[in-house]
Amino acid sequence: MKVSEAMTAQVATAGPTDSVQKVAGIMASIETGAVPIVEDDKVVGLITDRDIVLQVVAKGGALSTPASDVMSGDVQTCKEDDNLADAAAQMANHQIRRLIVANDSGKLVGILSLGDIATDYGAKVVGKTLEEISTDNDA
Repeated sequence: MKVSEAMTAQVATAGPTDSVQKVAGIMASIETGAVPIVEDDKVVGLITDRDIVLQVVAKGGALSTPASDVMSGDVQTCKEDDNLADAAAQMANHQIRRLIVANDSGKLVGILSLGDIATDYGAKVVGKTLEEISTDNDA
């Protein structure tokens, strides 16, 4: 099965200068916990609800803080034609729950989450991936 068969293709995005309040509003309106940050048609980061809570709310920061100050810049990607099992392995290896899906020119075409894999690929693969994501590599 290919990534394109399981990914979410309709992805809401924000820009690096958008405030975390705007990003949180996007998350609330589409009921998601992650929003890719896009500049010039390329994904430059990913911001999660957890990023906002830990880096802004918990520190008493301003809701006007730009997304670029809070986002994770090291975003893992895969291609839409990649094998879904390989994408799940990539998630496990990097201990992440989402992959940005890009086309050959690097343009965002979707996002792949553990939930997408569970729905379309099976609980066994998700369980194994989640187990590997949750494993403490520092031990």
